[in-house]
Amino acid sequence: MAIGVFDSGVGGLTVHRELTRRFPERDFIYLADQANAPYGGRGGEEIVELTRAGCERLFEAGASVVVLACNTASAIALRRLQQTWIPSLRERLGRPVNVLGIIVPTIEAATGLPWTYEAEAVPEGDKVAAIDITGVFCTAATALSRVYEIEIDKRRHDLAVFAEPCPGLAGLIELGAPVEELSVVVSDHVDALRRKIGRHPDKAVLGCTHYEIVAELFASALPAGTELIHQPTAVADALDRYFAAHPEYALGETGRRDFITTGQAGAQSALVAQFWGEPLTFEQA
Repeated sequence: MAIGVFDSGVGGLTVHRELTRRFPERDFIYLADQANAPYGGRGGEEIVELTRAGCERLFEAGASVVVLACNTASAIALRRLQQTWIPSLRERLGRPVNVLGIIVPTIEAATGLPWTYEAEAVPEGDKVAAIDITGVFCTAATALSRVYEIEIDKRRHDLAVFAEPCPGLAGLIELGAPVEELSVVVSDHVDALRRKIGRHPDKAVLGCTHYEIVAELFASALPAGTELIHQPTAVADALDRYFAAHPEYALGETGRRDFITTGQAGAQSALVAQFWGEPLTFEQA
């Protein structure tokens, strides 16, 4: 048994790396759906089906829990899978299984509040002045879902949220584009968000796990001191609490690490190797 980590490509490695640091004795299987990456520009039903297929591969390979290390999949597919697919899958497999996302932990980190908390409704006619602005850099599909705006507003009326979709950025990172090219793209999106808001945000969410690979470029493009919400740390914290509350999941105890892809097997890009700290090779799914 193992913990499965799923992403459309290599972005989820940012979450995977933090999870293996937090749970070094657990077994992990990472699946990248590189044959269909990126997901950000795809339609909702296609995202749901691709995510379901990826999760099924991981459960068949022995995963007990699958972490969707992809904001697009978490925003579009997670609830559907949890409500309509997981119950029947548990019956078919005859063991506890579940799919978890990364947006809930990110919103908890951005608001400083647990997911279960909801602020009191503001009386009609009253208005709470936002004192902080949070920018969310994300894919087009995540921006279209408005999940960050909706869920943060439920908990913090004093936080204003502005999303900046970055179409094509995840694909460039996936292909290992030169840092110089990526820096220009990141700077353009940071400036676009500044113009949209009228100033720079107080904090920023890197709402696509691919973006964490180039987090330094976002930090350089934003004013010094701008707080970045790092999803890997938030997810690891949340998963630590989840496993403590749910001991029924078998997670393995040998420290095994498997990396598989639906795309081209072999070594990943130099950009990924630089981020990972050493060359990383995937096997064919």
